[in-house]
Amino acid sequence: MILSRRALLALATAASMVGVGAPVFAQDKGTIGIAMPTQSSARWISDGNSMVEQFQAAGYATDLQYAEDDIPTQLAQVENMITKGVNVLVIAAIDGTTLSNALDNAAASGIKVIAYDRLIRDSGSVDYYATFDNFKVGVQQAESLVKGLNERFPGVKPWNVELFGGSPDDNNAFFFYNGAMSVLQPLIDAGDIVVPSGQMGMDVVGTLRWDGAVAQARMDNLLSANYGDKQLHGALSPYDGLSIGILSSVKGVGYGSGDLPMPIVTGQDAEIPSVKSMIAGEQYSTIFKDTRALAGVTVKMVDAILSGGEPEINDTNTYDNGVKVVPSYLLEPVSVDVTNYEEILVGSGYYTADQLK
Repeated sequence: MILSRRALLALATAASMVGVGAPVFAQDKGTIGIAMPTQSSARWISDGNSMVEQFQAAGYATDLQYAEDDIPTQLAQVENMITKGVNVLVIAAIDGTTLSNALDNAAASGIKVIAYDRLIRDSGSVDYYATFDNFKVGVQQAESLVKGLNERFPGVKPWNVELFGGSPDDNNAFFFYNGAMSVLQPLIDAGDIVVPSGQMGMDVVGTLRWDGAVAQARMDNLLSANYGDKQLHGALSPYDGLSIGILSSVKGVGYGSGDLPMPIVTGQDAEIPSVKSMIAGEQYSTIFKDTRALAGVTVKMVDAILSGGEPEINDTNTYDNGVKVVPSYLLEPVSVDVTNYEEILVGSGYYTADQLK
């Protein structure tokens, strides 16, 4: 059966709307189990849709399931996919340390496992990893933060900056933070940037489950405890959902009105609310990770695996999961701000101009 692009998109959208889905259009090449963390983030919906579309176009059936950030649910979904005999598992883990036994069962059944964008830790049964250059994401966030500080607060030093990290159970969060600190730490050491709260390090600044409400509450506390006579100039935020919470907090105490300019706030994933916030002059920047490209890499990996070949990889050193270094393919992230969002996001067809109005 040959399906039109429109039909495939409709199927992809339908698949993304259910937490537990039956395989769609079983075809000759096998079934791919796709375990995604949550539909509360537009980013993961886009990932799921992109994979369903591209896998089905390549002749595979798909079993796409979302666990709504509940670890036991995702474990049960993965175990069910193994029992049903999927040919390959593609997993964006909620907590990459909790799947070891299930993945050992997958390996015993001859099912290959691809970690998708989040490294699965503490398992020797992870075969490949498809992701973006996560250290570079952090570098780009920090570079954008410094660029914005220079633009909005020229001649004002030291800059007062607060640091936010991602979820400590997501291996990527450490790469984002370490990448950012490779840029920021020298400026902190030189006295150009200060962190008035003193809160640094992932053990302190991490935000469990990437929860924007938690980030907002933490920023409320930081402002009330440390900024009575100081002005906040910037906040390192590793994800758009956190950025929106941070911005809500600072606007609540008057930033962005009168003579108190908005601090420079970074982000990641180019989610529509954050792009609109950039256009409105609030959030300063985000990092675009094209889910279509990541899905394409994943499909190529699966094709190679199931045809008895070797998937294309470009990194064999970086991603040690505690048991093995997982062969990886890293895509390039792109820094986006108000100067280039139209070219990058609309020009590529990722969004329409109407979606960003």
